Amino acid sequence: MVTGGSSGIGRVFIERLHRVCPELAFFNLSRRNPDIFLQQLELRHIACDLADPASLAGAAEQVLRGLKEQARPGKILLINNSGFGGYGRVAEIGREHQLEMIDVNVRAVVDLTARLLPAIAERGGTVLTVASLAGFMPTPYTATYGATKAFVLHWTLALDAELRASRPAGGQARALAVCPGPVATEFFRRAGLREGAAGDALAFTAAGVVDCSLRALAKGRSLCVPGWRPRLVAALVQVLPKRWVARAAERVLARYRMRRVNAPGGAGGTEPGTGGS
Repeated sequence: MVTGGSSGIGRVFIERLHRVCPELAFFNLSRRNPDIFLQQLELRHIACDLADPASLAGAAEQVLRGLKEQARPGKILLINNSGFGGYGRVAEIGREHQLEMIDVNVRAVVDLTARLLPAIAERGGTVLTVASLAGFMPTPYTATYGATKAFVLHWTLALDAELRASRPAGGQARALAVCPGPVATEFFRRAGLREGAAGDALAFTAAGVVDCSLRALAKGRSLCVPGWRPRLVAALVQVLPKRWVARAAERVLARYRMRRVNAPGGAGGTEPGTGGS
């Protein structure tokens, strides 16, 4: 099951996993139907607005019914990929936009996982949540987004610890948090950032993130930070005082703010979306 498989990291997950195992059956939960055309791809699209609790509940029920109808054995992989951000001062980004961001990035992850976790625990499998390098630190100008990713990062790590502690003999249910740095996807365009604004030093492709995630999944890890530079940043910000990190991040992210303000189209406002993080 993939949320946001119509573009970005979610789409690449579907393509990569199908190539690895063509027998896999996919459920995609997003607003748009993915236009993925691969031979023998078994993909069921379930239209879903993850910001709407009723829509998410209905989509989860369709997934559970679909699992019963297929009546095929096998583990379950839930990929919580959907998310969106916004760039600007907290006072500049609309309140409703920030609340919707929390709904999609946090509430939907917890809600969908809770609804599907009994089936995952019964059959075995993994809850893979796409968090972000931003989850390790305060992120001025993307304050709400960074906070949502900090939540899902620590929530996923805690979930994995619970699953490992309660795992029966032979059981294999677990959780994996994936924390990429900037990724060139539709996500950044929707957040209001121009291509290249995130900085080449920490940038990673969607394919690179997915490949690293699948390797971590195969090794049974609970955390994946793709790329040595993002891993170094993640390690450093955990030992430095948070106020120092926040001030340093403000100086770095302010440069991208100036680029955006000075770019054609100017400052302020963002578009909600459900691409990869």
